Amino acid sequence: MINKIPYLGVFTAGAIILSYIETIIPFYFGIPGVKLGLTNIMILIILYLTGTKDAFLVSIVRIILTGFLFTNFYSLLYSLAGGIVSLIVMSLLKRTNRFSIIGVSVAGGIFHNAAQILIAIFVVETASIAYYLPILIISGVVTGMLIGILGKILVPRVRAVIVR
Repeated sequence: MINKIPYLGVFTAGAIILSYIETIIPFYFGIPGVKLGLTNIMILIILYLTGTKDAFLVSIVRIILTGFLFTNFYSLLYSLAGGIVSLIVMSLLKRTNRFSIIGVSVAGGIFHNAAQILIAIFVVETASIAYYLPILIISGVVTGMLIGILGKILVPRVRAVIVR
């Protein structure tokens, strides 16, 4: 890849569009706060194609822009916590070469939700909402698997297009 800046711009725009889609077409699973996390597919692709620094940059830019465009301060705070923690975990696991892209994505989904619960505990000033963590861990596993499967399919295809 000669100049990755245009690609990172496209991935950032794609992540913002996917975030907007999740905002206007809620995928309601009967559990408040559970989302598909479609934007994570873009972060996963960047993590595997160009590395942690680029994935971190796109993730932070996407979270801040979508926070100002589509949500409120608290959603922005939860997204930042979840995004940063999940990206750190995914990056560390990827670096070990012991996990598939699906495993990395599942871990990202779990830690994203765990970080959001920790922030919620501080915001509402009670640990009683920790009861919700098992539900969010299960949803992180399921959505992480779906995003990981998409990543397994898309990373080689996007790599082939970028390398041309």
